[in-house]
Amino acid sequence: MTAVLPPLEEVDRLLVGDHRDPHAVLGAHPAGSDTVVRTVQPGAHAVTVVADGVRHELTDLAHGLFAGFVPGRVTDYRFEVEHGHELRVVEDPYACPPTVSPADLDLIARGEHPRLWDVLGAHPRDGGVAFAVWAPNAQGVRVAGDFDSWVGRGTPLRHLGAGVWEVFVPGVRPGCRYKFRILGADGGWHEHADPMASATEVPPATASVVTTTHHEWHDHDWVARRPSVDWQRAPISIYEVHLGSWRVGLSYRDLAVELGDYAQEMGFTHVELLPTTEHPFGGSWGYQTTSYYAPTARFGTPDEFRHLVDHLHSLGIGVILDWVPAHFPRDAWALARFDGTPLYEHPDPRRGEHPDWGTLVFDLGRPEVCNFLVSSALYWLTEFHLDGLRVDAVASMLYLDYSRPDGQWLPNEHGGRENLEAVAFLRTLNETVATRCPGVLVFAEESTTWPGVTSDDGLRFDFKWNMGWMHDTLHYLRHDPIRRAHHHGEITHSIEYAWSENYLLPLSHDEVVHGKGSLWQRMPGDDQRKAAGVRALLAYQWAHPGKKLLFMGGEFGQPREWDADDSLAWWLLAEHGGMNYHRGIQRMVADLNEVYRREPALHTLDGTPGGFSWIRADDAANNVIAFQRHGADGSVLVCVVNFAGVAHHDYRLGLPRTGRWQEVLNTDLTDYGGTGVVNGAVEAVAEPLDGLAATAVLRLPANGVVWLTPA
Repeated sequence: MTAVLPPLEEVDRLLVGDHRDPHAVLGAHPAGSDTVVRTVQPGAHAVTVVADGVRHELTDLAHGLFAGFVPGRVTDYRFEVEHGHELRVVEDPYACPPTVSPADLDLIARGEHPRLWDVLGAHPRDGGVAFAVWAPNAQGVRVAGDFDSWVGRGTPLRHLGAGVWEVFVPGVRPGCRYKFRILGADGGWHEHADPMASATEVPPATASVVTTTHHEWHDHDWVARRPSVDWQRAPISIYEVHLGSWRVGLSYRDLAVELGDYAQEMGFTHVELLPTTEHPFGGSWGYQTTSYYAPTARFGTPDEFRHLVDHLHSLGIGVILDWVPAHFPRDAWALARFDGTPLYEHPDPRRGEHPDWGTLVFDLGRPEVCNFLVSSALYWLTEFHLDGLRVDAVASMLYLDYSRPDGQWLPNEHGGRENLEAVAFLRTLNETVATRCPGVLVFAEESTTWPGVTSDDGLRFDFKWNMGWMHDTLHYLRHDPIRRAHHHGEITHSIEYAWSENYLLPLSHDEVVHGKGSLWQRMPGDDQRKAAGVRALLAYQWAHPGKKLLFMGGEFGQPREWDADDSLAWWLLAEHGGMNYHRGIQRMVADLNEVYRREPALHTLDGTPGGFSWIRADDAANNVIAFQRHGADGSVLVCVVNFAGVAHHDYRLGLPRTGRWQEVLNTDLTDYGGTGVVNGAVEAVAEPLDGLAATAVLRLPANGVVWLTPA
């Protein structure tokens, strides 16, 4: 009996839950020429070990710890476990070797594992599931789930090193829900979802779900072609979408068809998804992420999300994910104080708590945390074939005093406000993505003048959101046209810095919520003038240097602000009788995308001063600006914008060459809901004007934009 019963302190630690190596006690172990077998089966009335067809009844030593001798050496055995009238035959988790290799542990310890998701989390293997979790300060870890009726006491994990705990549980299958129970450094038990879970329950339920993929990809040509595209010179027009409210009630499979067909019909090159990483609170729109490796279960399974991406690729549409490494919510069941200590978050609240959002901030000085985030980015790009990431709230990461008053922030080692750890993380992120996922793009939502966001010696993003252009343009257009002359500099200022970064021009979700008003509501005047204002804004955006992004609903001038709990106002497009301004705006956006993709002058020299030249920037009195866009092939497109509330019917303007010029876009077409002040074609004569060789007389519609190319 002495050999059957391990030392009492071992038993106590095993039953309390702070044993760091339960495999040393449980399972089959040599005892002289025989074998002692031990197992924890909470609530069992009897346990029998069956070895080589022979049954050996085990003794209940204490609180569900059963043990007994089996003659000879035993390697292959099962347990018969009786609970009342129920008899179950189960495999022994503690007969299994470690599922995490020493090489993996070494990479995890250094914060350099390139595919962390292959090691940590829940992984179906032959006969069961391997569970592994990083919890370096835990005293003990258990896994509980559907497989054990959420008891958890029978499956303690062993600590392998590098803070990693692991166990293989036979009999568990995909679809099983689970959580980790962690005896924290604070002495309390805490139940947490798996940080590396690749699937979850549908919120508000919070368990992780074992899953595996069976999706067969059909986008091999698309993925192979990506690295050869020079994205700085390519057309990029992005349709930003919140999946839950584009049309309420659609699944990933529904969206593949309906969203895919719509984005293709509208001519967008990419769809950008507000965070689909799992999040418990739908009102956060996904920006309070709790599962950095799981698509939200609200719309289907991970494989159904793969199907959505695959189908969009089949239609020639790229997919970008909004990704949130800047902060995470305080939910006690998620990442917060994961092992009883501030593990993922910075321990000092002056760096670890976000004052505006009530969330926690990642400790980017910890290599394992950086590895967790970089690996998350790679996971989405490789496992879901995504074409890019939009990194949210970069400014909040870069500045230690972001939204913090004096005395409430800690300076860096040089006494400055720059977050040097965040800088290093972002550079590593972008370098890693560029190396491992060539052709994939990373966009920075960065709202300050931080230098070199997209430069090779800076943060190395591919593109930066041009928040200055967005702010100045929308502020200018809020003014009644009669007052815009006094604010003319707001509409021309963006060109002064247009090539300081590789820019994307955003009209995003943030600009149509929280009382800011929709694009439609921002425009002064009656419905006719509002519609003209929206059309002029979008045509100006599409002609301005920089890639394009438009949030859903803006493409048809939705009048009300975006409501994340309600579908877009699609019914507006079906209204009959009179002028349908919204259908006209929608038709014009499709044409904008068609001309934008067709005309090299609008995109091939986007990131260089050679792609743009002013014709007239100073006509504040008439609210007119005019400029040329130049293509790498020598092509040219002239854009003339009239932000006045009245038409100019005989407007003389310089053009770069004589001859016939064709109007390839006019926002005042009656098909768009306009009044029909159009040119069709104009003749430029040899009269120098505006420093150019020729002059043409144009008709400029009120709140209208005209695009011209040589005929």
